[in-house]
Amino acid sequence: QVQLVESGGGVVQAGGSLRLSCAASGRTFSTYTMGWFRQAPGKEREFVAGIGSTFGITTYANSIKGRFALSRDNAKNTVYLQMNSLKPEDTANYYCAAHSGTGWGSGYWGQGTQVTVSS
Repeated sequence: QVQLVESGGGVVQAGGSLRLSCAASGRTFSTYTMGWFRQAPGKEREFVAGIGSTFGITTYANSIKGRFALSRDNAKNTVYLQMNSLKPEDTANYYCAAHSGTGWGSGYWGQGTQVTVSS
């Protein structure tokens, strides 16, 4: 069982930055693929970024590529999503997720942290 706790959300002006953190419980954090998803009001949840367990390879949604950066610190059981050049359309509830090869749908999810970007 893995528990995920997100933090770092808030309100920021367009063009600003935020760093989201996701702290995970458990001793096998380094074996999990970690990721961030977001869901805006009235929209479906969408993939934002992911980072692999073995080599730390990152993947990003086209909508945030070049503006967001995902990293992980296995010693701290934490992943970080650095979000720069934020836009109003980035406003959403951001969720941390983890899986160990089962796919996101069968993985673990946090409760989410709200990010609001004002224009």
